[in-house]
Formats: sequence, structure tokens, C-alpha cells
Amino acid sequence: MCPSFMVTHEERHTTRGRAHHLWEMLNGNVIANGWRDDNVKDALDLCLSCKGCKGDCPVNVDTTYKAEFLSHYWEGRLRPRHAYAFGLVDQWSRLASFAPGLVNLVTQTPGLSAIPKVAAGMSLERRIPTFAPQTFKAWFRNRAIQNQGKPKVILWADTFNNFFFPETAQAAVEVLESFGFQVQVPMQHLCCGRPLYDYGFLDRAKVYLTKVLDVLEPDIAARTPVVVLEPSCCSVFRDELNGLMPGSERAHALMENTFLFSEFVAKHVDGQTPQLRRKAIVQSHCHHKAIMRLDGEKAMLKKMGLDFQLLNSGCCGMAGSFGFEKDKYPVSVAIGERTLIPAVRSAGLSTIVMANGFSCREQISQQTGRHALHLAEVVQMAQQNGSRRTAFMYPESDLVRRREAALKRSRWQTLATLGGIAFGGVLFRKFLRSR
Repeated sequence: MCPSFMVTHEERHTTRGRAHHLWEMLNGNVIANGWRDDNVKDALDLCLSCKGCKGDCPVNVDTTYKAEFLSHYWEGRLRPRHAYAFGLVDQWSRLASFAPGLVNLVTQTPGLSAIPKVAAGMSLERRIPTFAPQTFKAWFRNRAIQNQGKPKVILWADTFNNFFFPETAQAAVEVLESFGFQVQVPMQHLCCGRPLYDYGFLDRAKVYLTKVLDVLEPDIAARTPVVVLEPSCCSVFRDELNGLMPGSERAHALMENTFLFSEFVAKHVDGQTPQLRRKAIVQSHCHHKAIMRLDGEKAMLKKMGLDFQLLNSGCCGMAGSFGFEKDKYPVSVAIGERTLIPAVRSAGLSTIVMANGFSCREQISQQTGRHALHLAEVVQMAQQNGSRRTAFMYPESDLVRRREAALKRSRWQTLATLGGIAFGGVLFRKFLRSR
């Protein structure tokens, strides 16, 4: 059942209601404005693009058709500013990576942070995620090649784990290398285009995917596995890619050789799974459940010996950029408060909170103060601390401390740099006056 309907209880927010709007639009008798009809747009506005309707449908049909509708609706017209702010997050993140300390100084300072929030159409109640002082690709570029000559695997450096949570991708690299694989990471700026679909930028999304296919062409031909950490990115390669390019052999080959981290490890690693005798609650990403299913994830957690509970929470409510938008914030929080947020708040302090999706982790962090861990981080924790018999409080604390220490160093370096520039400006001005 649609997450937004479960909090609004309005018929137009059901899958049936949205599908009926689209049928009436295509039929043309009741809804006469076609792809430009505002009633259809309003019905689709609270669709979280969670793919739940596609996963639940017996014949696997995405009954909301939101991305296609918005592509036609906005064709030849300017979109709202939040569409460009969130839809092009890969481009803004790339720019921010040149001076992450300065960007974080603006986005994390009370008062100043309201400026970018208003500019992006973001809710003032939301916290802008912090940019990592060093991207994952920069970290990987400075490492020596490991396991040369061993089986190769490509780790997909998605926007979120490259620019915001590089620790997750670093953990994945080290875990995959410990299992005997040579990890490769494409250094070009690549993006699957997932955020573009939410705002109907389908032409641009196709350009993004064509670039991905061009860059990865030798690896696609060699059938090199592609491991993806972010479920929403994996669903692009397993779902939208084939839909946008149904006749492309390269697209089909990439689709067949793309795996979530859990799927790849469960399929290709035998007898090496580290043990971690801990309790865990697991928030499964909507696209993970609808497109890839949870078989690999559950198999991996069982092999590790975790006492885990898969939350029956549905969508987390953040749903990519949905929960960041100003007018969607109340619905986003209400969806999270149905099951997920209370479950995290009531979890024991030594219980691991797991979530693979960036938006799920952000919702948990911003609403509860707990920091959810990706499966790759949990596997690494098992490798490093699995033998500990006593459960320690806040299992994520080591990672959070390292992240906050790096952000603090970056902040002081930025302030020192700005101070140096200001001091130099004062000296230069005095020099000019003395002449």
C-alpha cells in the first residue's frame, strides 16, 4: 500500500487512485488536458517513487508512471527550483568537493544554513547532509593496488557514498579485498541519474546512462561484476536502464552483471563470512525490496550469525529527496513515525541499526540521533570486533567519532584559511595606503 496514503488516507494517494487518474488522462473523456493536467500532477505529487506498487503488482507493472508523466508535464517549461537542486545533486556535490569545508561552514552554521535551504526549496527543519572532507574516489586513488591478478570486481562509487559517506565505500573495498578480489573504481564522474527520475529529467538520465555504458564498455564485455552499495542506484541498472534502452545489448549485459553488495558476497564468497553475535534491526530500502528482493541480504545476515529483525516499516519516508522538500516534510516524518522511527528509538543501545540506503540513513539520523550502518560496515565490524564477547554501547560510535573528527579538522582548516585570507587582505590594504 502506498506510504503516502497510509498517512493521508486520501483515495487519490492510493495506487488505485493514481492509476485511475492516468487511465482517465489517456482516455481523454474526463481529463482533457493530457500530460499537462494539474489534477494528475497533484495525484502523483506525494508518490515517493518507492516502486512498492511495482513490487506488489502480480505482473510487475509500475502503475504510477510518475517519471514519464513529469517528463511530459515539464517539457519546454522551467521546473521548480527544488527540481534542479535535488535532481542535479551529483553536479552540486562535485562542485562542493572542491571546497567541502567552506560549503559545510555555510550549510552547518545556524542562521547561515537557512540560505541554501531556502534557495533549494528545502524544509528549514531538515539538516543538510555534510560533505566529506575527502571523497571516496580521492581516498581510493591514493591507495596501492591490492590483490593484483585476482578476480576483478568494479565497485560503483555512487554520488552519496562518494561525496557524503565515503567510509561506507571504504569499508566495502576493504571487505571485498579481504575476500580475495581486486577492486576497481572508475575515476570518471559517473552517475546513474537516479535523482533525475523524481523530476522527470528522462532525457538527461539517458545521457548519464549512455556515458556509464561508454566508460564501462570493456568491463561490460568482459562480464566484470559491478557491485553497488546504494540500492536506489542498483535499481536503475536493474530496472530503468533496460526500460530506457530496451534494445541495447550493453544495457542488458550491465543489468545482468550488477549486484548489490549483499547479493555479490552471498553468491561469490564461500566459507569466509565473519561472525558477529549481536542484535540488529534492519530497515530495507524500498527499491531493494521491490526490485532486487531481500534474499541475498537475509542470507548474508544469517551467515554472520546476527540476531536480526527485518522491520515491517515500508518506506522510511525520506525517499531520496522527497523528505527534504519543504512541502513534503510533514508527510515524510509522519511516514517514518509509523514504524521505523519508533523502532529505532526503542532499540537497545547495543543493538546495531542497519540501513543500506542513503535516504534511510538520513531519516534515521535526523529523527532519532542514531547512525545506521551499511551492511559493508557491519561486515567490517565483524572482521575487526567479531570476537568480542561483550556487546558495546552504540556500535556505530567508532565510525561516527572518526567522521566527526575529520569534519572538525576540515572546519578548523577552513576557518584558518579564511582567517589567513582576511589577514592578508588587511595587510595588503595597509600597504596600498602607505604608498
